[in-house]
Amino acid sequence: MSQGGITGTGRTNRITDDEERLFWENFFTFYFYEPDTAVEEDQKPPKEIDPDVLKIVKVDHNIKENTVAHHTDTFDIADATAYDSRENLVVRRGQDFTFKIKFNRSYDDKKDDLRLVFEFGKRPSTPKGSYVEFILSAKDVPKEWGAYIKSDSNGWLTVVVTTPPTCAVGKWTMKIDVVKKKDNKSVVFRYVHKDPIYILFNPWCKDDGVFMENKVDRDEYILNETGKLYRGSKYRISPCLWNFGQFSGNILDCALYLLDEMSVLNGNARGDPVQIVRKLSGLVNDFDNNGILAGNWSGDYEGGVSPLSWSGSVEIIEKYFETKQPVKFGQCWVFSGVTTTLCRALGIPTRSVTNFASAHDHDGSMTIDTVFKDNEKVDHLSDSVWNYHVWNEVWMTRPELPKGYGGWQAIDATPQEASGGIFCCGPASVKAIKNGDVGFNHDGPFIFAEVNADRVFWQINEGGKMEKTSIHKKAVGMNISAKRASGKAAGRDLYVCSDLDREDLTSNYKFPEGSHEEKAAVLKASQFSTRQDVYETKEKDVEFEVKFDHKNTFIGDPFKLELNMKNTSGNLRTVTGTLVISTVYQTGITFKDVHKEKISSVSMNGKESKTIRAEVPVNDYLSKLTDGCMFGVSCMLMVHETKQTFVYNDDMRLRKPHLTIEAPSNARVGEKFKVKVSVKNPLPVTLTNCKLVIEGPGNQKPKTVNQSNVEKGKMFEYMFELTPVKAGKKDIIVVFNSTQIEGVDGLYSVTVTK
Repeated sequence: MSQGGITGTGRTNRITDDEERLFWENFFTFYFYEPDTAVEEDQKPPKEIDPDVLKIVKVDHNIKENTVAHHTDTFDIADATAYDSRENLVVRRGQDFTFKIKFNRSYDDKKDDLRLVFEFGKRPSTPKGSYVEFILSAKDVPKEWGAYIKSDSNGWLTVVVTTPPTCAVGKWTMKIDVVKKKDNKSVVFRYVHKDPIYILFNPWCKDDGVFMENKVDRDEYILNETGKLYRGSKYRISPCLWNFGQFSGNILDCALYLLDEMSVLNGNARGDPVQIVRKLSGLVNDFDNNGILAGNWSGDYEGGVSPLSWSGSVEIIEKYFETKQPVKFGQCWVFSGVTTTLCRALGIPTRSVTNFASAHDHDGSMTIDTVFKDNEKVDHLSDSVWNYHVWNEVWMTRPELPKGYGGWQAIDATPQEASGGIFCCGPASVKAIKNGDVGFNHDGPFIFAEVNADRVFWQINEGGKMEKTSIHKKAVGMNISAKRASGKAAGRDLYVCSDLDREDLTSNYKFPEGSHEEKAAVLKASQFSTRQDVYETKEKDVEFEVKFDHKNTFIGDPFKLELNMKNTSGNLRTVTGTLVISTVYQTGITFKDVHKEKISSVSMNGKESKTIRAEVPVNDYLSKLTDGCMFGVSCMLMVHETKQTFVYNDDMRLRKPHLTIEAPSNARVGEKFKVKVSVKNPLPVTLTNCKLVIEGPGNQKPKTVNQSNVEKGKMFEYMFELTPVKAGKKDIIVVFNSTQIEGVDGLYSVTVTK
């Protein structure tokens, strides 16, 4: 039954805000109530109203049944038996859900007029899609707002609600109107449900822009609460265990707080995954706003904690939600981990992706320029190449782009360069980046340069002019990595990383180096470059090679290096230059030099080879290491007779000791079990200020436990107990931190049954 033309069966007519307000004022009198809740006197129904008026006694949202059907039953806020008393309905758009109404008398569809109202945001509006109202009908139209009666049994009316697959994502208020006509005016008795209904993206729905067809992929990129990020260097990749915890505590409420209070997105925009992920990429960092994380790459973390001390996103997001102040501190993998958590909580398939030897192009040239003067690098004139950089991929359609450019989209919450005046990045189609189609929204040129730029080296001559000395075409965008959804790594992939869960995504971002397709993509992308004509080279007849053991050098071992030179000509060649070994930050910026050697007039006769060796003992580098345990090797050489130059910039990461976790493979809900962790101190000094960060079943938030010092060469051991509260496969993540070594982590999986 339609009221005054303002509603229709299962759908809402488009009217203006003023028309809507005028309609309600002229034709309706409202009385609000909520069972078991006190209301103001002027909102209570007057006593003279017909006692036969249908009144709502109770509403049951069928939370357990609905959340299982909508794959939202693992949210803490949907389960009062988890960590607190909250039990809210969390559903996904484009999919029916049910609720039950108990009245003071039997419902009669011939005389009782029921209307449902759903509101979202601070100023609900019909044209903006944030206010909808409709009457109950026998059956409703799919893909639109509507409701119909499923059954009327034992005093309970069961109602099915349909939502469109494009509706706004957020907390919706549900109201139920009982309309009574009297004296040519309708009196509305409005029930307002005390708890919001959370409506999320739905990757199970074919009509949702984030639809993901493969179940295995959905299980990983939406439902998996733990995972791996990848750090290290292109030579030696190490998994970093991470608790995303997207269903924990206040995670979903925090994601919606960012969108409600800080994104300025409202109405229909809140249903667009492209706009939402772009906003989130700017709100995870605090550069332009009061976002979640403050970045710090200085090595000085006074006033906060080292980024390496985090073992997951939950503690960070919970702390931010409580204080509404940026949490200190994060670096790229932390920004990415938090982004994965927020997007998965909202229902957007997401994964963290690591690019090794990741270029940072400051000037839009899509080349990475390194400038030398007197054989010394000039940092303020140079672009940088990060040892690794972690961003995110989100899965969605891109109907505004050419066909085929949907699927994985790159976004980046680490504040590097401003985009549209804000430090955000993406979403950019990964397929478009591979093809060199970088002119589409958003930030294609910057991401293309990260994975496919050429390194160009320049020397400032005596006249102050920059001369190009060499170009390295295969220096960036290597071993791009993410945790795979299924299967195991094999073959070549295991050479750089022994982790069987790692998936190499390099071929998603770039064609094979030197292929015709790669050359075409670079040529297409270079049309957006700010610099042209840098690709002229000179003849070279001296071969150079820098070698070091990047796979088996542990922290505590000496760092050894060889510089091999071979004269392929038949004439005398003389080499001069410098060799520098430094400790570096993860961004590639030098911290302190640990070995500096001037190479003076090394002569080689025709076809002769020579080797220069360098070794840095542990005592020479230990006090100069950054928290990432990274070395940088820089070499600038010149052949006197031909003016041939050789420029080398590379990095390597010292391996950290292994942390062992011992625990049973099976456990039961509510029953304690014991866990033992151990790790050996590999350093010639005592480990001080030792701490363990423990995440696992039964711990809603990470638990930090202070530990005693660990003497040199000694084994550290610790026992603790966990009590699971939920069934399923659960991961135990433990991180050992000390002043001397940070981020030594381990993972152990336990199957928990009821």
